[in-house]
Amino acid sequence: AANFEFPLYTKDERRVEVLLNATTRRDVSGRVIGVIGVGQDITERKQVEIEKTRVAQELQTFIDTANAPIFGIDANGLVNEWNNKAAEITGFSREEVMGQSLVDEYITDEYRASVKAVLDNALHGREAANFEFPLYTKDERRVEVLLNATTRRDVSGRVIGVIGVGQD
Repeated sequence: AANFEFPLYTKDERRVEVLLNATTRRDVSGRVIGVIGVGQDITERKQVEIEKTRVAQELQTFIDTANAPIFGIDANGLVNEWNNKAAEITGFSREEVMGQSLVDEYITDEYRASVKAVLDNALHGREAANFEFPLYTKDERRVEVLLNATTRRDVSGRVIGVIGVGQD
């Protein structure tokens, strides 16, 4: 069996997205004697997918261009989001920080435990607002950041990380 997606055009020239499942038809001896195809109109589903992609791209653009530092960490504390303002304030590019431990690599020694506690709390659904802490910049300056830490969840409600929105 194989699945194929393709467009069909109706008599009135309307485009319909179709999912076709095709499988061989065999006789009693196992010889192929034809193909059976079952088609399904998936136009609405495709439109929903396109809209979801558009919204996701719009949200990503919003995060990237926001006039506030925004970062994300996964459930292990590794950076998985780093917007342009975070890069501008710290001097660390998105590429440099992705996959790195936020707390171990970018938080000053005296604040590591408290920042880790705030992020761990957010990973357990206990969010924090207006938590102040210093970040190290690439040129080793200390920048004070006011942070809101919000729990990130997947579509089924499971915690997958933390999104942090800061203010320099």
